Amino acid sequence: MTAYDPSEQLITCWSLLNLRDLGGMPLKDGNVFARGIFWRSSSPSDLSSEEVRSIRENGVTTVIDFRSVQELERCGNPFRDDGVTNFHSIPLFAGDPANFKDRSMEFLRDNTLGDFYIIMIDKLADQIAEVLRVLKDAPGTAMFHCAHGKDRTGVITAILYLLAGATRENIILNYKVSYDYIRPKVDPLIAKAPDVMKHALRSDASNMETFLDHIDKAYGGDITVYLRSAGMTDEEILALKAKCTGSGITS
Repeated sequence: MTAYDPSEQLITCWSLLNLRDLGGMPLKDGNVFARGIFWRSSSPSDLSSEEVRSIRENGVTTVIDFRSVQELERCGNPFRDDGVTNFHSIPLFAGDPANFKDRSMEFLRDNTLGDFYIIMIDKLADQIAEVLRVLKDAPGTAMFHCAHGKDRTGVITAILYLLAGATRENIILNYKVSYDYIRPKVDPLIAKAPDVMKHALRSDASNMETFLDHIDKAYGGDITVYLRSAGMTDEEILALKAKCTGSGITS
């Protein structure tokens, strides 16, 4: 199997932290995840109009925003009302991550991000299925993001990689490096955060290990079992997998 270097997926053309092509990830069958199909990113809220236009010109037709209603309304999204992009707001978090006193954020004072990811997939299965259907049907390149591109974005990325057949080790590595890419943004926030909340701004490998352990225990290590429980049909699952692996890309 091909050696995996996450830095080779990094896209630095624009002022987006943690913008990466999911493509190029080695798969267990010797192939790689399809390139140019799905991009993961941090928030595009501060992009210039020229950058937005350039991203569209580079093939992005669809943008999915996983941020909460509060986050989206406060920060905005330049793709939401551009009249061109197929924009979807599908919140995968009900609270406001910028407020450490938020009820949802209070959970992370005594629990890990991995615990939060488990709640996300078990309680928000309908929303996750909606995300995956949009990705399945999106023409060109689909870009999905949250605020920093590590948590909600990291979970969706892990699901896609599990479906395509990436190894546990590489999925964890792909998750872990998020913190390396977003440090210019989050290190100042970590410096100001209460000690019990600092972990929530990193992407410690143990978080993804906890998530993958849950997939093993609750769904027999088979992500398709989870996807069926979320309401996806076998036909939908097979079509999404084919797109991920490059054997059924639609335009």
